[in-house]
Amino acid sequence: MTIEADTASLAGPATGLVAAELKATSVHVGYDAQPIIEGLDFEVPAHSFTVIIGPNACGKSTLLKALARLLKPSDGSVLLDGSDIFTLKTKDVAKRLGLLPQTSLAPEGIRVADLVARGRFPHQGMFDRWSEADERAVTDAMAATRVDALSSRFVDELSGGQRQRVWVAMALAQEAPVLLLDEPTTFLDISHQYELLELFRRLRGEGRTLVAVLHDLNQAARFATHLVVMRDGEIVAQGKPGEVLTAELVEDVFSLPCRIIDDPETGTPLVIPREGVWTE
Repeated sequence: MTIEADTASLAGPATGLVAAELKATSVHVGYDAQPIIEGLDFEVPAHSFTVIIGPNACGKSTLLKALARLLKPSDGSVLLDGSDIFTLKTKDVAKRLGLLPQTSLAPEGIRVADLVARGRFPHQGMFDRWSEADERAVTDAMAATRVDALSSRFVDELSGGQRQRVWVAMALAQEAPVLLLDEPTTFLDISHQYELLELFRRLRGEGRTLVAVLHDLNQAARFATHLVVMRDGEIVAQGKPGEVLTAELVEDVFSLPCRIIDDPETGTPLVIPREGVWTE
């Protein structure tokens, strides 16, 4: 099952987008006294669907949190359009950068349309009234994610896949050119995983830059335009999936002996684990 969004519904939120430059320069990031990433350099290609993969605890989500200004580096800089992101005002960052966190909690008793409308926060002044531009951004975002029919429903009544689409709609309503997605398919069934990934690919085609952390190597290879492989807090490879994802790399990084073949549907790399890998 995929979202077959038409051009009009996607073009609304993306209209007038100006690419934002996002990069990390020699960043050191960790939790308390535990360093996770040390001296890492990373630049997000504009208008890409960049997917970060790697084994558990390798620093994927830590890097994304630093890029999203949720985790401040102890050294180095995260630059948004050339400025240290931690020196910018919250609203200025939110106009250029949207985030879909790993876990999202909606206020109790809030309806779908009201939650999506919160994405307009960066564009609202203290005394600003709700405008036609605000209404159009929310309506277009709900149409693009196919939650417009759910607008009057309470968020806590929805299924996991529906809720995830509502959170994406809220991020789209920000009209930010960059979207950061931390494990967006976690806890979703397979059909809803592909539904969201197809949507993200279409959003990229409409001018947005997306950065996602994914666990599924085959999904990453199918949807990414730029693949980043991490291990032990470092980037060990990056580039086009067909150039990066090799059997040698998968075994080295993930300790998984495998074959790589062409996906018969897309021609992208398909990881096939070797038989009997875990047998004694």
